[in-house]
Amino acid sequence: MRNLVSEANKPLSPAQSSPLPPAMTGVASLCSARRVAVFGGTHGNELSGVALVGLWLQDGAEIRRRGLEVRPFMANPRAVQQRTRYIDTDLNRAFTLENLSSAQGEDLPYEVKRAQEINQLFGPMGSPDAYDVIFDLHNTTSNMGCTLILESSDDHFNLQMAHYIKGAVAPVSCSVLLNDHPHLHYSTTRSVAKHPVGLEVGPQPQGVLRSNIFESMRLIMKHALDFIELFNEGMQFPPCAVEVFRVSERVDYPHDSNGNITAMVHPSLQDCDWEPLNPGDPMFQTFDGRSVEYKGDCTVCPTFINEAAYYEKKQAFVVTRKETLTVMGIRVSNTMLSKK
Repeated sequence: MRNLVSEANKPLSPAQSSPLPPAMTGVASLCSARRVAVFGGTHGNELSGVALVGLWLQDGAEIRRRGLEVRPFMANPRAVQQRTRYIDTDLNRAFTLENLSSAQGEDLPYEVKRAQEINQLFGPMGSPDAYDVIFDLHNTTSNMGCTLILESSDDHFNLQMAHYIKGAVAPVSCSVLLNDHPHLHYSTTRSVAKHPVGLEVGPQPQGVLRSNIFESMRLIMKHALDFIELFNEGMQFPPCAVEVFRVSERVDYPHDSNGNITAMVHPSLQDCDWEPLNPGDPMFQTFDGRSVEYKGDCTVCPTFINEAAYYEKKQAFVVTRKETLTVMGIRVSNTMLSKK
């Protein structure tokens, strides 16, 4: 295999790399990841992340790693205090360039102000000074299990991390949701970082804390931080393949002319996140018992099925297509190692 490091004069940023055919996959030399943040409470009623970040703010021994600055952070403290998803607007959709560049003022929604504060603390977004990694901890009411949410198929650091975590927790499943769709991608809290990672664990009702979900999230974070420590200390991660579920569309509930929902998720689809949905399979059941079939042209894998928080967003589930990505090998650049 070609060694891409010998052809580069400086470390490659994962944002500059792109998936290569297997025959061309080499090993990229990347900058170390020294500054890491762990966000809880982006949504104030998703309590696993709230509880873990609260715990780590009191005692961070569990998340300390050699050579890393790991900062736990409560992203939306007012929403956490009120046990609600948000105060004025969804913080996890507030990190648009327009919001981040808006003039500060009392008339701004609380979450827009908070987005600007977070961008200053952990960014600025897109700058060399931005944090290397932000983990954003979420719960879902959907039956998704443990899910890593990535925002770019070009970020080989994050894809290698996902591969490491999936291997560490096996045989327990940890799915990878890839949302790099140009029209469905949204402006997340974690997008301030060079390497944004969402962690979604469910099912868990809003405003409820379940021990098994809490411990699953805790375990994923342990392995994620272990990976970063190993990478920074010089471990090379060879080229690999990672199964991902790439977002392709969002499906709304059927509505009447007044905007009222007229059907529910079909019983055969409910709680079947990540499982195949074939053309002709039932996806909704109307209130009078009729089935509404999926009319797509290929088999897909729905997720975020019947997520409670997405009723306001007019979304019954997310359609994904399962694929396997070829991931470049990575290692920390010799320059970074020499600075330790």
